[in-house]
Amino acid sequence: MNSVRDMYRRFRHLIHEGAKFLTIGLLGTIVTFAAANALNHSLGRYGAVTVATVLATIVTYLGNRYWTFRHRQSKGTARDSTLFFVLNAIGLLIYYGCIGLTDLAGLGTSKLWYNVALVVGTGLGTLFRFWSYRRWVWTAKNEVPVLSEDEPDEAKAQDLAAVFGAAPVSHAGATARRPTASSSPGAHRRS
Repeated sequence: MNSVRDMYRRFRHLIHEGAKFLTIGLLGTIVTFAAANALNHSLGRYGAVTVATVLATIVTYLGNRYWTFRHRQSKGTARDSTLFFVLNAIGLLIYYGCIGLTDLAGLGTSKLWYNVALVVGTGLGTLFRFWSYRRWVWTAKNEVPVLSEDEPDEAKAQDLAAVFGAAPVSHAGATARRPTASSSPGAHRRS
């Protein structure tokens, strides 16, 4: 059990960011799939995925900037926005590559294979975006310190709430619990 707890402590910050990123990504994926399938007949497969990706990019930018990575340092709104959209353009190229593979395989007219290409493109694009946003768009101000065994229960509860997005990760007010005379092993023994 201690190894799981130690592992969680070591990767807590990454787990929190990853969970939030995936939540925002799920919302972006819903926007992408809905728009791409709705516009497929009128704009064609590549046009539909382009418009869908632009719409999803706007949604995910706002969600990631103001929720997922809000604790990370921003180098300026114009710079962040531009870089975010450039990285999403690379994500769009990943979609194009996946759709292009279905064309090369002779499956380009199938709606099923179009959606399979969107799923694969979403998975590969998500990995690329998470890595690149953390690396270039929103850099870490400072990492959350590893918690000590003496951490108060209140801070542990706040951490658990932060995993589910109910509270921010913060230990500024946490103080270490110190043993008192009544809590020491020999305090209750009478001579």
